[in-house]
Amino acid sequence: MPDAPAVPRHAASLLLVRETPGGPAVLMGQRGAGHRFMPNRLVFPGGAVDEADFSAPAAAALRPEVALRLEAAAEPALARALAAAVAREFFEETGLTLGTPPRLDVLDYLCRAVTPPVSPMRFDARFFVADAAAAAGTLAGSGELEDLRFIPVEEALALDLANVTRGVLQQLLSWLALSPAARAARTRTPLRIEGQWQDETWMEE
Repeated sequence: MPDAPAVPRHAASLLLVRETPGGPAVLMGQRGAGHRFMPNRLVFPGGAVDEADFSAPAAAALRPEVALRLEAAAEPALARALAAAVAREFFEETGLTLGTPPRLDVLDYLCRAVTPPVSPMRFDARFFVADAAAAAGTLAGSGELEDLRFIPVEEALALDLANVTRGVLQQLLSWLALSPAARAARTRTPLRIEGQWQDETWMEE
């Protein structure tokens, strides 16, 4: 009898975006060859939720509309922990902060992706986005991600990316094309599950 699929761990990643002469660029780094999950792949800073993230302090809460979208598939405590986790992992992996303690109101919830059941390591990952102006500090990090740099999105899409990373960047381009008011008014969040994108609705239309 085949083993049951691994239970996905809750995780969060951050797309830190800034404008460049080559268009919008995102902070990315390469995972080392020794990593069990996505070795040698270009990824966004992020990682799994820790127990301490549920009680981590924050200088400002998530914006109400962002919290509502997260709570479509997460209890309020988990929704906040996901945001705290992405701020913590972002600092650990890049040396940059969203404030000390972090301001969660600078985050928007972009999309969600669940690792397919065939993978021995699985994550239920939420992808957040923030403007580079919200971050402070010196780009350095723990060394977990190598060659950290801002890469223009169109340039990144021309690279050999994991399918999920490519899909998240494409979702980012769609988000960037919206006005701030349209972003705040969204009633659906893109969800990648079983390798396909669909919509996760967080309120009745």
